[in-house]
Order: sequence, then C-alpha cells, then structure tokens
Amino acid sequence: MKPNRWIAAAALMIGAGGLILFVNSCSTLTRTVLAPPEIEGATFVGDKVCLDCHANISRAFPQSPHARLHLDQAGLRGQQGCEACHGPASKHIAAGGGNKFIVNPGRNPEACFQCHLETHAEFNLPQHHPVVEGKMNCVQCHDPHGMDIMKPAHGLAMSRQNDTCAECHRQETRPMVFEHAALREGCAVCHNPHGSVNAKLLTQRDNNLCLRCHVQVQQPSTVGQGGIFIGKEDHTQHLRFGTCWTSGCHTAVHGSNVNPYLFY
Repeated sequence: MKPNRWIAAAALMIGAGGLILFVNSCSTLTRTVLAPPEIEGATFVGDKVCLDCHANISRAFPQSPHARLHLDQAGLRGQQGCEACHGPASKHIAAGGGNKFIVNPGRNPEACFQCHLETHAEFNLPQHHPVVEGKMNCVQCHDPHGMDIMKPAHGLAMSRQNDTCAECHRQETRPMVFEHAALREGCAVCHNPHGSVNAKLLTQRDNNLCLRCHVQVQQPSTVGQGGIFIGKEDHTQHLRFGTCWTSGCHTAVHGSNVNPYLFY
C-alpha cells in the first residue's frame, strides 16, 4: 500500500475509533441526580415498589440509559431510576396510583430539563418545536424507559429518527420516486429537532447547508475567472439568486416524483 494510502487508512481508523468512544461515552454515562423533583410530604421508597404496578416498564427499564441515573439522598445513595425523574413516590402509592402525587415528565418537560440543560437552551431559540409552550412533550419523540431513547424502537438508528418525525411531518417523509439521499442519513442532518436560530429548524440557513454534501469544485468557468461546479454544471451564476431551495431550482428538497434533480 502506498504511504499516502496508509495515512488515509490510519486517519479513517482513528476517526472511527473516536466516534465509537463518543457513542459509548454517551450510552454508558452514569449521572448522580442531586435535585430530583420535589413532592410535598412524600418520601423515597425505592424502585422495587414500582414493580408491583408498572411491571412492563420495570422489566425494560434496566436497559434504558435513564436507569443509570442515581439518587444522592441520605439513605438512598446509589438508588437508581424511577424516583430520580418522577420524584418521591410514597404519597403516589398511598393514593393507589394514578397521576396524583407524582411528576410526569410527559406532561412536565421541566423534569427533563433539570438534566438536559443544553436541550432546554435549544428550546428557547427563536425557532423550536413547541415543547415549552405545552403543545408538545418530550415523550412524543423519546422513550424514556426503553433500551433505545429514540421512538419507535425498531430498525436502524437514523430510520427510527425519521419514523419519529414522520408521525407529524408525513408530507416531507413520504416515499418518493426520486428521493433526497440525505433522508437516508436522518432528518437531523439538516434540521436541529429541538431548536435553531434559522427558519424551519435548519442547521444552516444558506447554500453551505447543501454544499456540505454536494462538494463544490473550482474549475475554469465559461463566465470568467473560475466557477463553482456541482454535478458537472457551473453553478456560479445560479448561486447568486439565493439558496439552492429558494432560487427556483431544487425546491423539492425532500424528494420529487417527477424530477431526479429535485425540481417541482
């Protein structure tokens, strides 16, 4: 193998190793919850009591990333799970269950925001899904109890993410004759699902969003000093009319049934 190929192969392996370490670090993180939700007059009872009524959830929960949450309360140091997010359960049990005397993060995202501070900040950006307004909640997109935090829990990772978005955004995720290949990688390639400063939750607001995948190549141009070629076509003049999807060209950004270049 030539030296430059050895270098490229080594860089690829280092990058892949770094990605694996990053993913593993997120999935194996153990966090101590210093301030679980408070419920006036209630005391902590431990996860085993929850099993009596919530058997299905309790059986799956040990495999969940949230099962790695620990309480740091006196007498319950190291206790995992349920009460770290739902609060002390004694009054909930005494009342025979139901929604009384228990914190339901599905209805109260503040319980999630106590740990997910960065996500909370994103929901306060100008463009965001309406979670803080109470029109949506975290569990519509995430499964807090299952092995996989994404919903639904079947298929490849990015496919799951697209399926979650498709529950509301069916028009954008329906099958197309000419699909936008970016959808295979997941909606979050172009959109920040929690919040963004850009319209439509885009991660970038200009042509650079597209040019991350559609590499621009500088070549001699028919119009002057050098042009930007994309797909063997000189786009130098096209780019001055705006973004790829607003300049009247690639307007079918999620896919087209009539044109392979994503025109309507």
